[in-house]
Amino acid sequence: MELRNTPAKDLDKFIKDYLQPDTSFREQVKRAIHIICSFLKERCFRGASHPVRVSKVVKGGSSGKGTALRGQSDADLVVFLSPLRSFQDQLTNRGEFIREIRKQLEACQRETTFDVKFEVQNPRWSNPRVLSFVLYSPQLQEGVEFDVLPAFDALAHPGVHLPAERRRVLHLLHRATARLPEAPSSQAEEPHPPSEALVSNGTALPPGPCGPKLGKPLPQKYALELLTVYAWEQGSREPGFMTAQGFQTVLKLVMNYRQLCIYWTSYYDSKTPEIGEYLKRQLKKPRPVILDPADPTGNVGGGDPEGWRRLAREAETWLSFPCFKNWDGSSVGSWIVPQKRLREVKSFT
Repeated sequence: MELRNTPAKDLDKFIKDYLQPDTSFREQVKRAIHIICSFLKERCFRGASHPVRVSKVVKGGSSGKGTALRGQSDADLVVFLSPLRSFQDQLTNRGEFIREIRKQLEACQRETTFDVKFEVQNPRWSNPRVLSFVLYSPQLQEGVEFDVLPAFDALAHPGVHLPAERRRVLHLLHRATARLPEAPSSQAEEPHPPSEALVSNGTALPPGPCGPKLGKPLPQKYALELLTVYAWEQGSREPGFMTAQGFQTVLKLVMNYRQLCIYWTSYYDSKTPEIGEYLKRQLKKPRPVILDPADPTGNVGGGDPEGWRRLAREAETWLSFPCFKNWDGSSVGSWIVPQKRLREVKSFT
């Protein structure tokens, strides 16, 4: 059964049967992440000319967050390295560490140290920010994409001079992500809102029966995840919501992309001069604006507006499909999502 022809009452079952990975796949992905984390901590820098210690590895991406879908899994690994003593160090030397990690991965391939093989992508810049590769294993049904980012751990160096407010924000961000390294397995097994799974899946919005293929570019998957979170926070906050209503709400937000200005103030706000001035500049940018909750420098809704136009056209087509209809043919309706963020923007821009 195709998603577009699935009755609204059966959406949760469709997601479980066709979109969410099964227990076996989750276990396989966890094993892949464990292999790479062990490699980074125990093997990667053993032969380095200068002592290098990995203080911790913070896991993110769909696999690290527990939002992986069947056929799509990726993991972001932020590797905190002891030789990095400042943000300038990170900027200057990250390329060196990325090249060393790549060299050791390729050595593992030659030595068959692990029962896996790697497909390491060539960096496009001389001082790359991230090392991207795909891990394959006989136990995995498909490859798992990894992004490894060397980083300076500012909170582990209390003597480093940081503006007071920036240190406060860093501590808040640290509190927000502190549980990730210690409990990734429980997060990976925890079910997430079904509508988030729908919109974060590239096949959740296939082309209409008569329309062209969506093609590229498209908005970032993370932007759609944040849009879903925003819709639930503003319109429902109920753990047992009706999936079709949540899905329809997100589609209507996508159709309204030219007015989207969404951000969170848990870890940054306009009250401090430095952060406030930066926020003002960010929120004055062309719509859509969707700021990363943990990093106001990341406008994940920005970029090429053509992707939003493509998705908005498809969203409008989808609203007529059976998955948004009750048994009697009436619409399931959508949540009322107030334009609260827009009013807040006007209050300090």
